Amino acid sequence: MRRVLGNRKMVCSFLSQAPLSLAYHKSFTSNYKIKPSPPLNHFSPGFLAPISTPAIRVFCSNPGEVESMASSVLNQGSISYLTQREAAEVDEILMGPLGFSVDQLMELAGLSVATSIAEVYKPNEYTRVLAICGPGNNGGDGLVAARHLYHFGYKPFVCYPKRTQKPLYSGLVTQLESLSIPFLSVDELPVDLSKDFDIIVDAMFGFSFHGAPRPPFDDLIQKLVNLHNYEQVQQKSPVIVSVDIPSGWHVEEGDGGGEGIKPDMLVSLTAPKLCAKKFSGPHHFLGGRFVPPPIAEKYNLCLPQYSGTSMCVRIGKPPQLDISALRENYISPEFLEEQVEADPLDQFHKWFDDAVTAGLKEPNAMALSTTGEDGKPSSRMVLLKGVDKGGFVRYTNYESQKARELSENPHAALLFYWDGLNRQVRVEGSVQKVSDEESEQYFHSRPRGSQIGAIVSKQSTVVPGRHVLHQQYKELEEKYSEEGLIPKPKHWGGYRLQPNRFEFWQGQPSRLHDRLEYSPEEIDGRRIWKIVRLAP
Repeated sequence: MRRVLGNRKMVCSFLSQAPLSLAYHKSFTSNYKIKPSPPLNHFSPGFLAPISTPAIRVFCSNPGEVESMASSVLNQGSISYLTQREAAEVDEILMGPLGFSVDQLMELAGLSVATSIAEVYKPNEYTRVLAICGPGNNGGDGLVAARHLYHFGYKPFVCYPKRTQKPLYSGLVTQLESLSIPFLSVDELPVDLSKDFDIIVDAMFGFSFHGAPRPPFDDLIQKLVNLHNYEQVQQKSPVIVSVDIPSGWHVEEGDGGGEGIKPDMLVSLTAPKLCAKKFSGPHHFLGGRFVPPPIAEKYNLCLPQYSGTSMCVRIGKPPQLDISALRENYISPEFLEEQVEADPLDQFHKWFDDAVTAGLKEPNAMALSTTGEDGKPSSRMVLLKGVDKGGFVRYTNYESQKARELSENPHAALLFYWDGLNRQVRVEGSVQKVSDEESEQYFHSRPRGSQIGAIVSKQSTVVPGRHVLHQQYKELEEKYSEEGLIPKPKHWGGYRLQPNRFEFWQGQPSRLHDRLEYSPEEIDGRRIWKIVRLAP
């Protein structure tokens, strides 16, 4: 095996000017015919010079397309696609002047594949994964993905018939063996893959492949093709996830004869290759964050933005679903009466700490439901700002809709939902304002911007436009530019809900959820909490 890295004259002193990338050139064996990629000496010397802001901001070098990228999901037609030659050039740059090593990039590519799978196919329903890995870097992606899928809760198996005898690949095999992930030979694979696996990861060939597949990959590809035939006779079939290129497809022309693999998911790496235009499956993802701005500008790329810390992003709209068919089969530890705290506030603290430890976003977010004298309920998401023996505290504008409703009916309900733990907590009770001193203390603990925002916002009233809020904010920002105290508005303060009912809910399989209710009762003149189980 060899790797064509092209002209290395573009020295590494440029690295300080260029953000790094994660894409890499797919390696190949001498058994396959490869289209040669051109050297890099035709690039302009200023290729890695500082670049324009639009390319940095949205990975779209055409400024006219910036406005269309407000969403992280782009339509298929507005995405850029690479030819085989361009893909090879990009990897030569990344592996040469940008200083990346193949093991770095393979790790991140495999993680991208695993996270894309986890976005759509949950491990409680799609448990058994077969990764079929080829001899090159595309196969290495599959090996890395199998390791991450194991840690994500899947049960992976690996078919790796033509092992690459290099330390990088041997190390990946050792890592998988240390996790007791089974390796299956081609002969050990069942004739009908549909009975033993829920997901098949096609990681045989990447964009460097050219020509007809040779044994045993020709037969393995045919096994995947046959899965489509099972679907046609309404037999349950595992989903196929192809890494970068569906194996056997032409990198630019796609599945020319229409007799190749028909994957359910395609995870493009770096940028989609031209063949991805022919992909008709329901799930197309871009894997990792592979494209630095210099390359985006050089190749006039327009790619979707990634959300937060995600390693994958969907291309195109998700398939339309039957809402009635959307369901989750929760898998959770049993929540038993003998395990819970006697005091519901202690139990709440225990679960809240679990949500914080699990790294859930805004674990203090809660739905607040109120009802005015007209009996019409209203709900909104708010943030818990304190909880103690007196109850649950939050802060707001005393002239808002919820404040008016609480003045008419001082009773409310809270709902906490922690999706990552399959848990929710309902709290009901009476509501009173907290003391002015408590409100004052919390108000001045907030960032100065939030304090000014509380003054600007006449909550729930009609405003002519957002520009009005910005103008008022700017005026107050100038007024309170000094580091002095910003006065708390009289119409702003806190409420405390004093609970008289709790319900702790834990999702369980087959909708047999755990529901434990706490309600107060008097025994011998002493107030205690009675705990009962409710039917799910």
